[in-house]
Amino acid sequence: MAALVTGCLAGVAGCGSPATDESGAREARADRARKVAEAWEGSAAAEAWRTGYHPVEAAVRPPRGGLRDTADERAYEERHFTMGGKLPAQQPGDGTVRWGEGDSLKRPVQGAAESYRALVAGGGGEGAPLTVTGVERGEMQLATSRGPATVPAWLFRLEGYDAPLSWAAVTPSPLPRSPIARSGGAPQVDRIVATSRDRRAVTVIALHGACDDGAVVEALESRGSVVLSGSVRGQKPGNCTKQAIEQRVTVKLERPAGERVLLDAHTGQPLPYAGPREPRTG
Repeated sequence: MAALVTGCLAGVAGCGSPATDESGAREARADRARKVAEAWEGSAAAEAWRTGYHPVEAAVRPPRGGLRDTADERAYEERHFTMGGKLPAQQPGDGTVRWGEGDSLKRPVQGAAESYRALVAGGGGEGAPLTVTGVERGEMQLATSRGPATVPAWLFRLEGYDAPLSWAAVTPSPLPRSPIARSGGAPQVDRIVATSRDRRAVTVIALHGACDDGAVVEALESRGSVVLSGSVRGQKPGNCTKQAIEQRVTVKLERPAGERVLLDAHTGQPLPYAGPREPRTG
């Protein structure tokens, strides 16, 4: 039996309740989530998810032992880096993803320059950046849709650190096509930015408007999936601008997500993992 769980705004005291929504709208969201979960059960999309290479955590990992102070933690979260060395120019070709049970899969590997661009994409900040002094090929462990895997990685050396920052360089398999058509309206859950160590809490970026009281995310848990539905609380009077405001929302699950696919209720597709980054507020 699927369980409906309410998400809370990360770092905000008192998370509110979608019970304040109009009951018909809430039931419509719950009905849509059930349809998405049912469509995925036994589908070709679910099989592709189980057999491909689909990371279920961010591709980037800070140096072993952690970052040395809050300024470096801020730079890491904001993807604020500067290049102080040279990147290898050669393209590495294909690499092999390996799972513990002996399964493996060949996937294209990004070049060092392409990986660095992905690492810093959308980043920047006002404080001091982390300085990359060099990069080399290596491997890292990554949670995937079919269990822990060893994947090709670029190891970025950072000024002031003995251990490197790791970036999974292998290209994920294409996301499976949703077995259900999109619902009306715009998606309100944009991406996943973090999961807890025990995978019982998932932090996403949810979208809301300038004239509401913030974002709410509900989770419908089933055997093979977790469907995340975004909505907003309340409406403020006055003229509203049309920009989408990003807000971190942490959803607590009844049981660990494990290898279950995390789906967006609007699109019916797996949500991408974007890793740590400060959300836009306007």
